[in-house]
Amino acid sequence: MEVIENSSLLTYNTFHIDVNAKYFAEIKTEDDFRELANEEKFRLQQKLILGGGSNILFTKNYDGLIIKNSFTGISLVNEDENYVWVKVAAGEEWHKFVLWCIEENFAGLENLSLIPGQVGAAPMQNIGAYGVEIKDVFEELEAIEIATGEKVIFKNAECEFGYRESVFKNKFKNQFMISAVTFRLNKQPKFNVNYGDIKMTLDEMKVDELTIKAVSDAVIKIRSSKLPDPKVLGNAGSFFKNPVITKSEFDFFISKNSIAPNFLQKDGTVKIPAGWLIEQCGWRGKIVGHSGSHNSQALVLVNYGGATGNEVYQLALDIQKSVRDKFGINIQLEVNLV
Repeated sequence: MEVIENSSLLTYNTFHIDVNAKYFAEIKTEDDFRELANEEKFRLQQKLILGGGSNILFTKNYDGLIIKNSFTGISLVNEDENYVWVKVAAGEEWHKFVLWCIEENFAGLENLSLIPGQVGAAPMQNIGAYGVEIKDVFEELEAIEIATGEKVIFKNAECEFGYRESVFKNKFKNQFMISAVTFRLNKQPKFNVNYGDIKMTLDEMKVDELTIKAVSDAVIKIRSSKLPDPKVLGNAGSFFKNPVITKSEFDFFISKNSIAPNFLQKDGTVKIPAGWLIEQCGWRGKIVGHSGSHNSQALVLVNYGGATGNEVYQLALDIQKSVRDKFGINIQLEVNLV
């Protein structure tokens, strides 16, 4: 295991922000991690666990140790008549894992196809798309406490999942490295095709028999048409969360914005698409310096080449202010700032 000093992070974040880490190491086993964490030189250094770098915005050089999680492996750990339990190492690429599940005919993740990043980040963010969230299929995860090197098991309830939230983004932020995640998947699919454009896309694809592969293919087609490929154009996917407002707040909002799309939640609150709000403020396709709001999806901020993290962040602040001024709604960042 090699520790690199003053290492460039340009290729380790999908925003393509050119910053350096004081120290950088890639680890492939838990022993690698414990050896690194216990080394005197790094014991007191601030540490950041990095996965696929797809939901992070570096605004400055990192004055500490960045640990790249490259754990790999997929195994079937249990099954019964209705379910299979699959344990996945945190360093596995998320989309490749979803495709593996589809090939094995394990259902539950097909709506989450083509989301960038690694498996370890999935429960941290409680990633979701097209009516499905990680919490719906999550069983447990294994994590190593950074300060002690001890392994801890977190069950579903202990992760305190919320909308793009978990305990790992709040009270346990930067305290654990997720090493593996176990999912409970269905042997018999329960299709969720009524969210977004999935059903329309399936019709366009002339799908006669509904399968998890067909749903995955439809999701891939939709995402590919709306979202820029981070390998081509630096971005971190959705930069903002869709705001969720109370029923009384919604009644006032919709009285002045009758055409606004909205989604009633189980708890009576209402979700408003952040992309629509941003577009109504005139940001869609707008370029400011080296960054901008993407012309196909206003929710996605992009690096058109040479943008700094602070430049992107300032753009985000300007967008937040304009939405707040126009609609009285606060849109929060989904991307993690470093």
